[in-house]
Amino acid sequence: MPVSNCPTGCSSRARRPISLALISRSIHETNMAGHSQFKNIMHKKGRADAARSKLFGKLAREITVAAKLGLPDPAMNPRLRAAVLAARAENMPKDNIERAIKKSQGGEGENYEQIRYEGYAPGGVAIIVEALTDNRNRTAGEVRAAFTKNGGSLAETGAVSFLFNHVGVVQYDADKASNDAMLEAAIDAGADDVASSANGHEIVAGSDALHEVAKNLETKFGEPKKSGLVWRPQNYVAVDDDTGEKILKLIEALEDNDDVQNVYANFEISDALMQKLSA
Repeated sequence: MPVSNCPTGCSSRARRPISLALISRSIHETNMAGHSQFKNIMHKKGRADAARSKLFGKLAREITVAAKLGLPDPAMNPRLRAAVLAARAENMPKDNIERAIKKSQGGEGENYEQIRYEGYAPGGVAIIVEALTDNRNRTAGEVRAAFTKNGGSLAETGAVSFLFNHVGVVQYDADKASNDAMLEAAIDAGADDVASSANGHEIVAGSDALHEVAKNLETKFGEPKKSGLVWRPQNYVAVDDDTGEKILKLIEALEDNDDVQNVYANFEISDALMQKLSA
């Protein structure tokens, strides 16, 4: 099982290097191709309050759906546990979390359907969109429109998902354990991979093993920062800055949709563009 510590300037592009021989990854880079990959940039566009309200709404929806599909107790429902952790990581108020769980009981609220959309962004970049919707036709039309208006195209389910691995990820802050201690614990817990840096520890497990791995790690290090299933690209497509900006606009348009929960893409952009957008 590889473990890595990313030295300063280990990559000239915002991506997760895929060569294990380089042993040069960081949690920050890993997250660039994951859920809400450029969220910090989006929030710096003067819409922080509106974005937070929208995010809380999406988190509450996932909590309600998870509680409906299983027991309303996070300790007994892995999906609900992951949803609650995600909400806490975003500083969602405890009352909001409890209200979302209660909403799942007694038939209150809408019945949401889980849907995965797949498509292409400018530059041939693959996109996976996960949604929870109470109106399949509305969501499909809005997602298709977002792709079309931003230079992309919606494809059939299965068109790009083979380019990703559906894996479980558990994240801990760096001060929870040393790199060696986390690696040893992850091996004992049954994880497949570990990446450690000053930004924290990320433990990767098979989708079927996530619950057991997370539970084993929690007995040793306490509650993780995040835990859940993600779509991780097998390889990355390098794009120029102009194409990169177009892709980010598409991702922003998709994430602005209330029904869209997660967006994943397999591209890398230059550090210069990241700095420009973060300014």
